[in-house]
Amino acid sequence: MRTSFADRPIVAGTDGTAHAALAVEWAADEAHRRGLPLRVVHAADRLPYDTPRYPIPDCYDRMIPSGRQVLDHAEKVARDRWPGLEVTTELADGRPGRVLREQARRAAELVLGGHGPVGGRLAGHVDVPVVVVRPASPGAGAEIVAGFDGSHAATPALAYAFEEARLSGHRLRVVCAWEPPISSGPRIAVDTGEIGRIREDQARRLLTAWRDRFADVETELDMVRAHPVAALVDASARAALLVVGSHGRNALTAAVLGSVSRAMLEHARCPVAVVRHAA
Repeated sequence: MRTSFADRPIVAGTDGTAHAALAVEWAADEAHRRGLPLRVVHAADRLPYDTPRYPIPDCYDRMIPSGRQVLDHAEKVARDRWPGLEVTTELADGRPGRVLREQARRAAELVLGGHGPVGGRLAGHVDVPVVVVRPASPGAGAEIVAGFDGSHAATPALAYAFEEARLSGHRLRVVCAWEPPISSGPRIAVDTGEIGRIREDQARRLLTAWRDRFADVETELDMVRAHPVAALVDASARAALLVVGSHGRNALTAAVLGSVSRAMLEHARCPVAVVRHAA
């Protein structure tokens, strides 16, 4: 389980685009909900302007004024949204992925816009939740949706989803998608109804402790006979936030969970939080 990050900020990455402004707004809301400070970070990336072989003198110094403008605008966006929020900014020299990976070491949560590749490279690969706010996915729904497969790897994501639902006052919908087993051997009659009932009983038992712990959160278990990607994309249309886990204990589980989380970053209709199992 994660250690307490109560003294760490919510970190939002920004590049000055309208997509990044949506991420800053979401991060400000999250910081307000959790009672944490907000740190907004902009990476002054010298490439492709400067290369090790052909360095440009004072390249970084020349980028500082525009970088400060990006941060000043982002800070204003956050303060206009929550005037009492503690907001700091940081201009860092380096590639965005490297800068934000380092920021995650000192963050409670990382929030990014979804118009570039950085979110996909970091989600599931740092030890804090990564929230990606995709373009045209404002997350105006009335519920938090969590993908749940009943595995131990899904526990951190479920814990995060319950906490988000409690803080935001939203209903929590736990989506457990399943498909009948596929056999490569002789055709065997399969009672899919019985399989579904077994999966539902297992899911309900695992959720009991969480419901007891978060008694004030309205929770609904949604058993869906479908591929997890299809089920979660459909549920995301009604969600304020979709929460998925990533990285199990073995290569096969990691690949399956990774494929689902990557698909959500591309196709979900609301902001997506990816919570790493190792976290």
